[in-house]
Amino acid sequence: MLNLYPYYSLMQSKGVIPLDNALFRPLPPSLEMVDPNTLLHYTNVFDAMLDAVHVAVKNLNATAVPVLVTETGWPSYGDHRTEPYATKDNADAYNSNLIKHVLEDKPGTPMRPGAQASAYIYELFNEDLRPGPVSEANWGLFYGNGTPVYLLHVSGAGGFLANDTTDRTFCVAADDADEKAVQAAMDWACGPGRADCTAIQPGQGCYQPNDVRSHASYAFDAYYQSQGRAAGSCYFQGAGMVTTTDPSHDNCIFPGSKLLSNVTRSGGSNSTTATSDAKGSTIWRLRTGRERRFLLFLRLLLSIAVVIVTDSNFWT
Repeated sequence: MLNLYPYYSLMQSKGVIPLDNALFRPLPPSLEMVDPNTLLHYTNVFDAMLDAVHVAVKNLNATAVPVLVTETGWPSYGDHRTEPYATKDNADAYNSNLIKHVLEDKPGTPMRPGAQASAYIYELFNEDLRPGPVSEANWGLFYGNGTPVYLLHVSGAGGFLANDTTDRTFCVAADDADEKAVQAAMDWACGPGRADCTAIQPGQGCYQPNDVRSHASYAFDAYYQSQGRAAGSCYFQGAGMVTTTDPSHDNCIFPGSKLLSNVTRSGGSNSTTATSDAKGSTIWRLRTGRERRFLLFLRLLLSIAVVIVTDSNFWT
């Protein structure tokens, strides 16, 4: 059992290792790593680290021992000055490509082709109280409140991991974000970001409750939906977070909500009025938000249990 972290290798390499090589992204052959002893080419850091372990195990005459990667992952947030690679986009890329590499690509490594190793993603939840660098608290796939930090872009890896796991996703103000940072991010979204923030103006449907986080959540989601829910468009310097729970309430219908189909827009006015069915649906949605989130967790735990793939040889 071993823990493999290409992220740390990248951080300590001082520019020697290309970022794309650590994220399983293709590189031209001239930039691939080559082992001077075996002349084997490596397209990613993960396989190179795994083969380094294979060499060590071989030198101990224990080649029959299966290898289990008990931890591997990538932080989604860190100190921008000292941890520039700890971003949601990089975490999404690493974990998504890791799953594809293990499940879909040819199994094995350059040194041991066909010898598939089991791997576990580290970790399920962020640990906001974890000491150390900022990144130490941000390795999870989910925030502490159960909403996803980002959605893995995976095809053929089971329903929950795929990017289309929910009908809709929304961007709201992060629970732990500083209010000044939330305000600054909202100003950017409604200004340079060109999000449609009409609904949070006085007298409009989403003006109440009149507080920074509520207004920012609408502004963030307006920008997020306008960008096609692209990875990174809900970052806002850490002030935003992705959620699968529709934040619509009362007459305030968020962009991207299914309830928009039940909304009547009055001509010549920027106000929106939900039908009685939409209101009832909104109330039900708010009341059952926790239950739906719990079902999502059950789906995750029952379908993957954070296990990417289990090597059948390991358990026999």
